[in-house]
Amino acid sequence: MKIVFMGSAEFAIPSLEKLLSSNHEILFVVSAPDKERGRGRKVTYTPLKQFAVENRFEVLTPINLKDEQFIQRLRTSNADLFVVVAFRILPKEVLQIPKRGSINLHASLLPKYRGAAPIHWALINGETETGVTTFFLDEKVDTGNILLQEKIKIEDDDNLGSIYEKLKHIGADVLLNSINKIENGFYELTKQDNSLATPAPKITKDICKIDLTKTSKEIHNLVRGLSPNPAAVLEINNKTYKIIKTKLTNFNSQNSEKIFTTKKEIYLKTSDGYLEIIELQPEGRKIMTAEEFLRGNSF
Repeated sequence: MKIVFMGSAEFAIPSLEKLLSSNHEILFVVSAPDKERGRGRKVTYTPLKQFAVENRFEVLTPINLKDEQFIQRLRTSNADLFVVVAFRILPKEVLQIPKRGSINLHASLLPKYRGAAPIHWALINGETETGVTTFFLDEKVDTGNILLQEKIKIEDDDNLGSIYEKLKHIGADVLLNSINKIENGFYELTKQDNSLATPAPKITKDICKIDLTKTSKEIHNLVRGLSPNPAAVLEINNKTYKIIKTKLTNFNSQNSEKIFTTKKEIYLKTSDGYLEIIELQPEGRKIMTAEEFLRGNSF
């Protein structure tokens, strides 16, 4: 099939790579506009655009997805299918262009975790499984009819980074399988049950702040769901620390301080006990273990 592939984040790269080795034709790639990034404010591409350029694909980077020139280019492409992975919300006039419709790869088991940060929220909420879903796009975000899903177990030592890595590769396989089924015409659609839907809104700075009135498990799951980036943030004595890794513990103390330390360990006082901090990152410094931090620092 003739495909226009749309995406921006690194999550989309394995999917495009998988399609390159298939019998489908990628007409061109659509990605977010270039922008200034980093301390030097250097103009850079999105991760997907960088990969596409290296593989000699034409890349369109419209600022406005309703731009008439952009829509006309999509129409004249005669694409069979638009494939969307980690991109923006497509307007109705774009969705209706391809002959076979527009499909999306989403990093959750829809209708659970509709929104911009599905992996984050699955971990923050303490889920024991997650997965990927392919579905046909419609006007409302993440609500279309489901093509395929694949589940994975969330292990105790998983965090945002590890689940992201697993799902981007599993998702690529599921996406290709979905496209093959659409081409062959042998597929069944499952309507989403909106009563089971849960939100996965964009992660904000406020969400990243550790609230010590929460339980140890709630804070532990917040750390997992934000690690390694953007990371959960602890503010102590007017200083900010990114908390990268924690561990549930039976440690107890009569100490009333928010932080209790030994020579090698750091314990954070929560609403129901203590949580051990395994790795942290002070402002302007590298990530270090609790023991490394305590060799020359204190709270």
